[in-house]
Amino acid sequence: MSKFSKKKGGDVPAISTASLPDIVFMLLFFFMVATVMREDELSVENRLPAANQVEKLEDRSMLIYIYVGKPTAAYQKQFGDNAVIQLGDKISPAARVYDYVNTKRNAMAEDIQNQMMVSLKVDREATVGVLTDVKEQLRRANALKINYTATKGDPMNNLRR
Repeated sequence: MSKFSKKKGGDVPAISTASLPDIVFMLLFFFMVATVMREDELSVENRLPAANQVEKLEDRSMLIYIYVGKPTAAYQKQFGDNAVIQLGDKISPAARVYDYVNTKRNAMAEDIQNQMMVSLKVDREATVGVLTDVKEQLRRANALKINYTATKGDPMNNLRR
């Protein structure tokens, strides 16, 4: 019988979880700051037309979005049933397109200002007259690169109601 005995079970001590809440909150704050939420809340109906020649744009930092369509139910009392233009979060007249585009262009980095493109998200039920007014203002603002947004599908479905 020996006086000395060996320690049995040389287990590794448990990992301390005292700093775990700090790490979780740091990650939470990082993702809250780094995540970009939707920029515009739609005030117009925006059922996009279908097209079979759709390409996805890679760099969206150069895009300025303009929405055209009938006002949603919440805005129909104020603006009626005819197609309207939404610039950012506000429904605006066509005359404001010029100022809106120039303001957005000036907010961009100087090296990409000449690559700026306007993306028109036009509801399939919108009239051509409103779209023509928007295009005239874009021409006046020298925003000549225009992109029409559409969903991928059969374009013949646009004719069926």
